[in-house]
Order: sequence, then C-alpha cells, then structure tokens
Amino acid sequence: VQLVESGGGLVQPGGSLRLSCEASGFTFSSYPMKWYRQAPGKERGLVATISSAGGSIAYADSVEDRFTISRDNAKNTVYLQMNSLKPEDTAVYYCNAYVQGTGHWGQGTQVIVSS
Repeated sequence: VQLVESGGGLVQPGGSLRLSCEASGFTFSSYPMKWYRQAPGKERGLVATISSAGGSIAYADSVEDRFTISRDNAKNTVYLQMNSLKPEDTAVYYCNAYVQGTGHWGQGTQVIVSS
C-alpha cells in the first residue's frame, strides 16, 4: 500500500487549497478513505471521511461547510478541497486507508495559513 499526498503550501487566510492523495497497492475503490491533520504540538486528528463509493461523507465540526472530501476511483485518488482557510488549519495533512487490518499513512503534505 502506498499513499502519496500533494497540494499543500502557503496560503493567506480566506484562501483555498486542494490536496490530493494518490493510492496504489490495493483495490482503492473497495475502501473508505480518510484525511487527518496534525498541527505542531497537537495530536493527529480526523478531518474527513469518505466511503468506498463516495456516497457517505463525514467531517470534523471544525471544517464542516469549508472543506469538501471527494474521490475519483478511476484515478485511485482522494481529494480534500479546503476553502475559507484559517490560521488554525495550519498542519500537516495525511491521508489514511485501513486495509486488511492495518492502517496506512502517506508522508503528509504541509499546509500553512498565514498572512
């Protein structure tokens, strides 16, 4: 299993970014996918979850109405569209897949929200 995140960067408050996570090594379309984030000095926390076919989605309260998770099973990729970014969204963002009893993580992509 391999997960590769991309799309992070430096953005001003109120701006937008789209993160991508390209998956390989497993049947992507059969598994739910999740985005987590970890801010400096804090524990890693769940941001958003999407079911295998994309029909069921859930968000952390802190990002509800600002972030959108989606997936393209033909491209083995899950996305996180982040709008109206706030300084408190600054973190390393990770995608996650729980495959055959094991949680798998990407290397993460850094998001910095600052003026």
